[in-house]
Formats: sequence, structure tokens, C-alpha cells
Amino acid sequence: MLFPKKVKYRKWQRLRGQFKGNETRGTNLAFGGFGLKAMEPSRITSQQIEASRKAMTRYVEKGGKIWIRIFPDQPVTQKPPEVTMGAGKGDPIGYVAVVKPGRILFEMDGVPVEIAEQALKRAAAKLPIKTKLIYRD
Repeated sequence: MLFPKKVKYRKWQRLRGQFKGNETRGTNLAFGGFGLKAMEPSRITSQQIEASRKAMTRYVEKGGKIWIRIFPDQPVTQKPPEVTMGAGKGDPIGYVAVVKPGRILFEMDGVPVEIAEQALKRAAAKLPIKTKLIYRD
């Protein structure tokens, strides 16, 4: 699974308003001919990214190249069950990538259109957001 090698701060504050507006960076295809674009805001965990990657890779078998355009760098914390209020912030349990509408999540190239569409649909099924398939002009 994806996670940062080293972080400056172990625990982040929650960002208020992190889902406002549309994405301004990473909205166009940069590497492949096919892509999966986010249509709604969400936090996508490293487990969800890995499940999507596996689904795509297994479907295209040995052909094609896949690029992951998001990286989970924001830590998420959680307190253990049955712990009283107070006593500080919980321990980090994983990392998420904050995604806004318009962001390209995955790109693919080197396979026929039908295979790319099916592989990206399988990847989209593993994600908690609505997505759209896009093609190079």
C-alpha cells in the first residue's frame, strides 16, 4: 500500500473546507490515452487506491501501462474503542488522499479501448466516489 516514507508531522489538524471548489491541478491527461476522473469530493484511502490498482492490473494482464495520479499523504487518526474524552489525539491508523471534483485518479495506455474501458470501470467500482472515463483528444 502507498504511504509516505517520512513525514514532518505525525498528526495533522483536520482541514476545514478542504472539499470546497473544483480541482485546479491534475485535471488533464498527462501520460496515458485513457483516464479515470473524479466527479465528487472525497478522501480516498491507500487501501482503496491499492484495490483499484490491483483490479486494473489483473484485467489488463501483461499489456499496458498504468499511472496512479494521486498519493495518500494526509494521516488519519483514531482513538481506541471505549476511551474517555480528552487525553489527546488518537494514533495514526492510515493515510488518505484528498480528492476534489475534476482530479485525474488513474491513467492507462498501451491497450485497446475496450480493455481500457473495462479495466477503469473495475477500478471505479473499488472507489467511494462517482467517476468518469476520459479519453485523449
